[in-house]
Amino acid sequence: MLPNSNYLTLKTYIMKAITRAISFIVLISVVLPGAMNLRAQEGSSSGPSFDVGGDLVSSYVWRGSKFGNGPAIQPYVEFTAGNFSMGSWGSFCFTDAEAAEADLYIAYGFDFGLSLGLTDYYFPGTSYFDYSDSTGSHGYEINIGFERAGFSVSANYMLNEAGSAGTAGGDMYYEVGYDFGGVALFAGAGDGWHTADGEFAVCNLGLSTGKTLAISETFELPVTGSVILNPATEQFYIVLGLSL
Repeated sequence: MLPNSNYLTLKTYIMKAITRAISFIVLISVVLPGAMNLRAQEGSSSGPSFDVGGDLVSSYVWRGSKFGNGPAIQPYVEFTAGNFSMGSWGSFCFTDAEAAEADLYIAYGFDFGLSLGLTDYYFPGTSYFDYSDSTGSHGYEINIGFERAGFSVSANYMLNEAGSAGTAGGDMYYEVGYDFGGVALFAGAGDGWHTADGEFAVCNLGLSTGKTLAISETFELPVTGSVILNPATEQFYIVLGLSL
């Protein structure tokens, strides 16, 4: 085993390398369109493309836990090439009690339904280049999912401890769901930063549905609604979302 000081130095280096790797990949995706002569503006679906958008939600509820107060805007920018995708996603409340979040991610989806990914969770207001255990700003999570014929299952594992991100390292979250073609049911359980005491518990039960509002002949507005119960905290939420 490495001496403690050497171990911490190596761990800090690894955390920096992960963050820089994800940031570099996302940055490269920004310059790829010019280099590869992409036809994203033409709406081509066969080649690499960019997508940008966002959701306006009545409140930010994630895996059964509510963050911040009031409505939130949740923008995203994503680059897709075949089954590979990378991008950034964030959430920013409109009130003073904001729960700001700005994540990076990479993912690959196989044709038979399996998906693999890595997410870097970061919360603005903390030092972006702090990779320590006690006050670190980044939580790195491995994401594995499978979806087939309306059925979905996912498993997520937190790789590191980061005080400012609220992760203990080894945090786990599992979720199963089924989409009936208009209504999606889901059930999730986790430990670590998913529960108040860090113990494994069911924390996310609910259903989601949606429809499209025809604003004009050329513009439609997707609307989603979710009802969510967190048995671990005994809290119940209703969330409305508009996709832009």
